Amino acid sequence: MMGYGYRTIEHTADIGLIAYGATLPEAFLNAAKGMSSIIIDLRTINTTTREDIAVEESDSEKLLYAWLNYLLYYFDTRGIIFRRFKLISFTNKRLEVSCYGEKYDPRRHTIKTGIKAATFHRLLVDSKNKRVRVFLDV
Repeated sequence: MMGYGYRTIEHTADIGLIAYGATLPEAFLNAAKGMSSIIIDLRTINTTTREDIAVEESDSEKLLYAWLNYLLYYFDTRGIIFRRFKLISFTNKRLEVSCYGEKYDPRRHTIKTGIKAATFHRLLVDSKNKRVRVFLDV
């Protein structure tokens, strides 16, 4: 089972997130989990909804950027927040994941921090050390 392989880092205007795992794909999944935890307390999110999401880009940095922004787009347009992620497939240019969560309910969920977007600022995909770094515009 994937652990909480992420931590936030201080930044002047944004929130930085470093995620890591036993594999690079796990670091990508932990980045998503970390981002969700910044938005809403993960303990309040049920896993009643499953969505399979695929993202494709020209390199691993753009893939991380697109992956996180797609999850934010999903939350902004469909109101669904995910807390659990199961890898289907991964290459440096394509990621496919089963995402588990539920529709945001203001009676049960409190927004801790609103995130506008993942940014390219100091974005890092470190395949050797199986970690990623991203700054989130809040």
